[in-house]
Amino acid sequence: MSSSAFTDTDPRRLPLCQLSAGESGRVYELTGEGTFKQRIRELGFGESAMVTKMSGQSTVICRVNGTRVALSHGAASQILVECCRTSR
Repeated sequence: MSSSAFTDTDPRRLPLCQLSAGESGRVYELTGEGTFKQRIRELGFGESAMVTKMSGQSTVICRVNGTRVALSHGAASQILVECCRTSR
């Protein structure tokens, strides 16, 4: 599924890299090759996991399962999330 296809149907669904700092989302799909998806799941980014983007543009810092993880922009763009508004 291409990024343009899912954002046209539901504006709350977007790549992790496009979340604003402090926003949270629930992982609903991983794209990319099988080895990437396996590794990213091992880091805690499985489907239905909650993730919060802490900061970053080229390197994305996020929190998943209570752990801060740094991802490249390319990796973060392959983790598709459904945006969840959280109170700060």
